[in-house]
Amino acid sequence: MRRVAALLVLTLAAVEPGTPALAITQESCPTIGTLTVSTQPLSPAQMTRELALVPGTVARPGVASPTRAPWINTNGSRFMRKPAVKYRYELPEGKGALGAAEALVYSADAVLQIAPADLSAVCRIATFVKDTPSIQLPDLADIGIVDDGSAIVGEVMNLFVRRNLLFQIVSAPQPNFAVNVKLGTPEYQVAEAADPSAFALKIRRQLTDERRRMRIYGSEVVVGRLTGDDQRIRLHLLNYGNREIAGLRVRLRGTYRGGDVYVPGQRRVDVIDFNAADGATEFSVPVLTTYAIVDLR
Repeated sequence: MRRVAALLVLTLAAVEPGTPALAITQESCPTIGTLTVSTQPLSPAQMTRELALVPGTVARPGVASPTRAPWINTNGSRFMRKPAVKYRYELPEGKGALGAAEALVYSADAVLQIAPADLSAVCRIATFVKDTPSIQLPDLADIGIVDDGSAIVGEVMNLFVRRNLLFQIVSAPQPNFAVNVKLGTPEYQVAEAADPSAFALKIRRQLTDERRRMRIYGSEVVVGRLTGDDQRIRLHLLNYGNREIAGLRVRLRGTYRGGDVYVPGQRRVDVIDFNAADGATEFSVPVLTTYAIVDLR
């Protein structure tokens, strides 16, 4: 496997299941005591880790157009499907912060190779995660999907993540989900899942937008991960685009009161245009650069 020259190596590891922590040297990132940075090439053991995609939007010649949704490279479904696998990123300049945020959101055990110019941005993400109040909440989902280990189910999950269709991997259909997907059944045939985009649209229509726990308006490059219990909600927002987004609109099923938004470099800000009515809560996030956390009560 090729090595990426002149890159720093950052290690992200979970200290305990579900509790992500960055590992960097105080010298390189003086505000973080739990982060480790090395300028040495990856060791042979690190090189055997599974290579993650470079996160972000990708131009697809002959496919992209002003009317088409941008293609997003995300590792979210892979991290959810294989939480025990060790990953590595080879990130070009400008992608370090997004790679770090993505790995942290999904509690992935990942090694990041980043360009030196991205170190401060990655440290900003690390500082942000360290300083934001820690809350461990279970994932919330609308869809149960039975994973048979096939590539086609993996691509369906990938489309679910990209389309913000919240799912949980199950061994058998569960009554607590609005929709249960098991390929190879009369309702969900393998042949129709060969077009994952159309299949994801079918599932969305079955679920209906009114029953979705989370909807994001005005952007096709933001992916959300929703966690919560009876007392509170924590929403993680990842911006896979290359531009800052102002006033991102979010709708959550359920009635909540108040909200705090945590943004790297800005700490806590208030949600805006908050409205809770008719069994749903809508609000706008003032600004979204790479990553934001929203807490609702």
